[in-house]
Amino acid sequence: MNTDQIKSAIENGNTALGIELGSTRIKAVLVADNFQTVASGDFVWENELDQGIWTYSLEKVWAGIQTSYANLATEAKDKYGVNIKKIGSIGISAMMHGYMAFDKDGEILVPFRTWRNNITGQAAGELTELFNFNIPERWSIAHLYQAVLNKEDHVKNIDFLTTLDGYVHYKLSGEKTVGIGDASGIFPVDENTADYDADMIEKFRALQNVKQYTWDIKEILPTVKVAGENAGALTDAGAALLDPSGQLQGGALMAPSEGDAGTGMVATNAVRKRTGNISAGTSAFSMVVLDEPLKKVHRDIDMVTTPDGAPVAMVHTNNSSSDINAWTSLFAEFAKV
Repeated sequence: MNTDQIKSAIENGNTALGIELGSTRIKAVLVADNFQTVASGDFVWENELDQGIWTYSLEKVWAGIQTSYANLATEAKDKYGVNIKKIGSIGISAMMHGYMAFDKDGEILVPFRTWRNNITGQAAGELTELFNFNIPERWSIAHLYQAVLNKEDHVKNIDFLTTLDGYVHYKLSGEKTVGIGDASGIFPVDENTADYDADMIEKFRALQNVKQYTWDIKEILPTVKVAGENAGALTDAGAALLDPSGQLQGGALMAPSEGDAGTGMVATNAVRKRTGNISAGTSAFSMVVLDEPLKKVHRDIDMVTTPDGAPVAMVHTNNSSSDINAWTSLFAEFAKV
């Protein structure tokens, strides 16, 4: 597409916006309907250790998203001389799993617990035995059940439980939903129903430690969507949150949000069965899309899904580039001095 065609695409909203909240950067990318990159923006951030919990504040989440989008909008204005007022569709991606619990007023109950926290060993072990299905420590259900076992006071007030991408999607669209790939790291899913595994839901409900609460596990989890399904639209309030300048209008179609594992599968074209990929970022993981179930539980193999619900075997390590990133930053500072 030439400059005039891209300008027309922006003016007419024939574009798609992708926002990715990674562990070290938030990225916003606008593409035309031929997948050509139109503009982009980013924001560098880092997790914080708060009372022994690795977290990111909600204030920093929105500061990062707004800064990334503002940088993208500025680039589009500089390149094509047009303000972004309409967007055709939006997709949110973020670091997978973790724990974000909200009360009925939409207030977060405890600081966001990221995938990096290894604090749910007891819960993960007990749930793995109960379900006969591997539950990693970073999964949302492990965080929830560990909070139950710890008798944390906030648990009784939970009205909605989600992940980072599910939270951002909700604030932009008003829809409490999440893509099936990320949903599979919230609670195990069933490929045949494209929903949370019904038998495991019943087993969790039956736990004595869980029965004391008035909430129902299925009701507090986000609705599961697969790739291609309508996951709502950008509301006027969501548009104002994304673009405080007031230029952006609501109405953009929202795709089901996903975790970074799902975006990695799509980016490497590894969504068909018997394909695989390797990701080496802040964490590292390898994934293979299975054509038949594992014969038994392996504690070192996590079972997730592709964005369209096919089972994926994943081997994950929490630390990959973190150390070399820190050393490189130190050498860069030294070189500048």
